[in-house]
Amino acid sequence: MSGLSGDWRATRLDVPALAAPLGACAAVVQFAGALKSTPMLASLPFDLTLAALALSIPLMALLLASRRWRIGPGIAIPLAGCGGLWLWMTIAGAWSPSDEILQSKLPELVLLGPLMLAMGMAVGADAQARLWLVGSTLVIGPLVGISIAIGLSQGAVVLGGLVGARPDLVRVQYQLAGLAMACAASLAAVKALEASGLRRLAWIGLVLGLAAGVLLPGGRAALVALALTAISAPAAALWAAGRRRAVLGLGAGGAGLALAILAFLMLDPSRMDGLRTLERLTEGPVEASARPVLWAAALDWAGESAPFGLGTGGFTIAAGHGERRGLYPHNHALESLAEGGIPGLVLWLMAFAAGLWSAFRRLGHVSPGRIARIAALVLPVALSVMVSTDLGNRMAWFALGLALSLSLESRHG
Repeated sequence: MSGLSGDWRATRLDVPALAAPLGACAAVVQFAGALKSTPMLASLPFDLTLAALALSIPLMALLLASRRWRIGPGIAIPLAGCGGLWLWMTIAGAWSPSDEILQSKLPELVLLGPLMLAMGMAVGADAQARLWLVGSTLVIGPLVGISIAIGLSQGAVVLGGLVGARPDLVRVQYQLAGLAMACAASLAAVKALEASGLRRLAWIGLVLGLAAGVLLPGGRAALVALALTAISAPAAALWAAGRRRAVLGLGAGGAGLALAILAFLMLDPSRMDGLRTLERLTEGPVEASARPVLWAAALDWAGESAPFGLGTGGFTIAAGHGERRGLYPHNHALESLAEGGIPGLVLWLMAFAAGLWSAFRRLGHVSPGRIARIAALVLPVALSVMVSTDLGNRMAWFALGLALSLSLESRHG
């Protein structure tokens, strides 16, 4: 009998290992919009986001049940801010003039937002799941970059299984693709810092290759995010390890390399042919952007509708754009203020600003490698939150969950 018991113990399932692939599912959910731009996935007979979410939910339940969790300090205020913001924006829907935007945005905010936040916290806190997340992102970034390059060379635009040339689809495509490549490049920069010899050169080559990919579709914010995060993510690891002088050297070297490449391309205009991102930068990044107009309108309507705001989804109608969600304020804080009033802004600051502050405070308490990988995945999305996306965007909530995960510890039970 004891022999049978021993054989069973030797062959039983490794439950923690089964839960770890949640990291890969989380990466697919996070970058599903970019993956739908790839020709091989554009024609799938099912929605990639829903499929990955359906697989993620049981895996997350398994992960939560198979680990022992330790909660550190600094997480209570951001979580209270998240819960308060979801509740308040639901209440604010009662006086919103919107119908279509409210019906699409509010479920994404109050149903998908909590799920993505919890997933980010769980995956970011667990070493095995985090490993799957990082590895999957390092595959998704180059895959998206190569696919975008091929699509642009053939004059095809693919988004969410639809082929066409609508300007709004093109704009969303390069934003999502750029974010995926920026996150992958930042992770590759961290790998380059940790590697040596030829492996370091290979990782640096991947960073440069992804940087070249970001130059193709036209996403200026993605280019800035890649340049900043590819330096700041490894710098965070050096800072956490106490190597302060190395941080200065890395910053100076990275900035010098970026400027040298940019100068090389811009000295000869013919070298920029096909590099839509640089073309848009040289056309006049401020004048060609609608963001300053939208920011000013958000501030004006926040004052007009104080103290409780226009109501969830009400900004575009008040600004004269009708039921057109794409013309949101392009800044999370301003959107919270315009649509949720002063309570919305306070709750947003409690959730996102306090969340990033709590992550910063963990620099001396978490391993440098973990800090760097979380920074590589969070910072590009954090920049996007301030210049693009709305409160219903799942990527922002997952990134916030990753930041808060630095206050969590996961151990096998």
